[in-house]
Amino acid sequence: MTNKTSQLIYGSSFAVATFLLSSPSLAATGAQQPCIGNSAAITGPAAFSGQAIRTGAEIAIEEINQRGGVLGEELRLIQYDDAGAPPRAVDNTRRIALADNCIAILGGYHSTAAVAQVEPVHAIGIPYIGVWAANTSVVENGRDPNFMFRVSAKDKWVARFLVEEALKVSPTGKIAFFYENTGWGNGALPDVNAAMSEAGAALVAAETFNWNDQDMTPQVMRARDAGAEVVIVWALDREGNQLLRSMDRVGYMPTMIGAWGISGNLGELAGPLANGVRVMQTYSFMGQQSELGESVLAKLKADYGIDDPREIRAGSGIANAYDAVHILADAIEIAGSYDWEAVRQALYDVERDGLITSYRPAFDASDPERQDALLPEHYLLTAWHDGVLIPFAGSPYDTGD
Repeated sequence: MTNKTSQLIYGSSFAVATFLLSSPSLAATGAQQPCIGNSAAITGPAAFSGQAIRTGAEIAIEEINQRGGVLGEELRLIQYDDAGAPPRAVDNTRRIALADNCIAILGGYHSTAAVAQVEPVHAIGIPYIGVWAANTSVVENGRDPNFMFRVSAKDKWVARFLVEEALKVSPTGKIAFFYENTGWGNGALPDVNAAMSEAGAALVAAETFNWNDQDMTPQVMRARDAGAEVVIVWALDREGNQLLRSMDRVGYMPTMIGAWGISGNLGELAGPLANGVRVMQTYSFMGQQSELGESVLAKLKADYGIDDPREIRAGSGIANAYDAVHILADAIEIAGSYDWEAVRQALYDVERDGLITSYRPAFDASDPERQDALLPEHYLLTAWHDGVLIPFAGSPYDTGD
């Protein structure tokens, strides 16, 4: 689909961005424009995430523009490809702020990229609203004022959510943790350890792996020998698939509960091995929908070639981006300006009924943890079943634990 509200740019902009950063007078005189820039993975194994963000943002922008836009002007989306690479995310951040002069930046899928964006976002002073990457330090970064906001999950809270679910199904409380050797995975380790400690327990194994690892048999065997009945996973689909296959090779089939890195195409990659794997989400287009949910689903069907909700990949990414853009548009109207600082301040005053939840308010300036709009009670447990990610409640795997 070609959408007039968005522009997709694949190329890098290093030269332009570097020139603009080295030319403060030029950057300072650029008036902010009614556009939102997004740096996300458009290529690579997580390309589905960039498309999900783009889709959610486009639907929201179309609705906003049909009502007259923001401050009387049409809003548009400019999306850059960072392929999950932090240097490209930094480059794109500068391009969005200093060349495109957009009002704000939407964050993408990879936490390593989001963590790298903290410095340029604050050096420039442009509001950032994350819609996927969940690393705790992205928003709890010690900056004051803090320009990093998020309409997504936060790993500190995700860890508590997953540990609680894991303890429900572990007869003896023996839980292992598998995490990727990246900023996202390494950042989650202290969050999971803290959540286990709060629950009066401790991990029996903590095993790491690298991107593209093909065999995790040694890690799997250590977790098995430690007696782990449940495995909590911080992985992407590709490595989640290899983890399941390694477990299958040694005949070890614990309950697997994962952060949403395994919510994209694990069912396709792992086939039946993925059945019953539980995944945290913020939204699902499966099952009964609210009136707003039905409206967004109808647009997905009409404009994006979706015939059945089961075809939707990364529903959380779509929903997060949709709500984030509406929150941002409200803040612009409250500020009465495209000025970055005015919009940042106005984000704390936004109250609206969104797709995922009712935001009352969206953010709270008095609480450092509330740079996140979505709270743990908004998280949703889902499960892979025959290649489709479905709500866990009422699924074939829901035994009332």
